[in-house]
Amino acid sequence: MRLTKSTDIALRIAMRLAVARDDEAPTTREVAAAIDVPYTHAAKVVSRLQHLGVVEARRGRGGGLSLTTAGRLGSVGRLVRELEGTGDVVGCEDEPPCPLRGACRLRGALRAAQEAFFATLDPITVEELTGPPTGPVLLTLGTGPAH
Repeated sequence: MRLTKSTDIALRIAMRLAVARDDEAPTTREVAAAIDVPYTHAAKVVSRLQHLGVVEARRGRGGGLSLTTAGRLGSVGRLVRELEGTGDVVGCEDEPPCPLRGACRLRGALRAAQEAFFATLDPITVEELTGPPTGPVLLTLGTGPAH
């Protein structure tokens, strides 16, 4: 299974925020630069992560982003499910619809494989993903300007 670009960005943002110092609240622009994604993409993803309760954003002087406890300790599998959705892996109902859709066993097999993928991620937390050697590398990223 391949994740969408926005899910990839969301996971990288969460991981970067997970290693932020307690006195650090990076801005969306700073996080975008650190993970090397366009600011506009990062801003959309941060908004979605806020809506899901994973990220807290404060505006103005002294503002910035922080990872919530739910974002830090919640299941990566749950987060990926929320970001990706649990729809069909293939477009059985697209136009024109697949002629096998009424008698196809592939759709069910692909749905089971998708759930197995998510289930593998269920016990993992963002905090676990940022242990060594990943965490120290995340802290060194992004001294250049955002796109």
